[in-house]
Amino acid sequence: MARVRDLNFVSVAGLVLLVGGVIGIALGGYLYFKAADGLESLDAVYAAQNRMMTYDADGNFTDRGTAEGGDLILSLIEDDWDFPLNRSNLDPGDPLVNTPDELMVQYAIIGYHTLHGTQTVVLDEDVEYQGVLYEAGEYEVDVDGRYYSDLDRLHPLEGPVRSQAWSPLALSLQAQLINGVNSDLLSGMAHFMSWSIFAGLGFMFAVAGAFTFVGGIQLGRRAREQAIADIEGRVAVGGGAPQGT
Repeated sequence: MARVRDLNFVSVAGLVLLVGGVIGIALGGYLYFKAADGLESLDAVYAAQNRMMTYDADGNFTDRGTAEGGDLILSLIEDDWDFPLNRSNLDPGDPLVNTPDELMVQYAIIGYHTLHGTQTVVLDEDVEYQGVLYEAGEYEVDVDGRYYSDLDRLHPLEGPVRSQAWSPLALSLQAQLINGVNSDLLSGMAHFMSWSIFAGLGFMFAVAGAFTFVGGIQLGRRAREQAIADIEGRVAVGGGAPQGT
């Protein structure tokens, strides 16, 4: 074991790197197993829910029985919401909804049909709003691509459409699905970071620290040996022990 007098700033720095690397590896291992537990739990939830994607004979994603409907859903995700959908996760051979991309498709299905649906509004009496008279009767009102906040809650037609189209059921289902997307992505990211960053960098620091520590010890020994050699050389040249020794 290296003696204390062989230690120097280089070896101490190496020791700090080595200890930090070991701590990083330990943290990476802990995060890895916690993330793995989270992913296993998510897989169990997906299997229990048993929600399936639908595809046609050519492997195209379908909505309400048509590939055209499926394309509209995917367009909403990729074009309107600018979500980086990985279509390779839409696998006809594995239709179980158990990836963030498949969860996002389910989220978009609800969103699309809510945005492009029609709601029936019945007025029991004439209502005037902002100078326009809406006579009593039944109205078929298109949501027309409007989100919850786009509909005027005080409007005699838009107000009911707002609560009917964007009902608590639709909003809660979307909240559950987007939470699933985030949970899956975060667990996957933690799983990746555990070995690629924490454990990976920890290993690099540990190796660098070990070499630096050993190198510092060697430098200290060489410096001490050189100092002894210099003293012995001066003694040999002077023919006696240095004064003061």
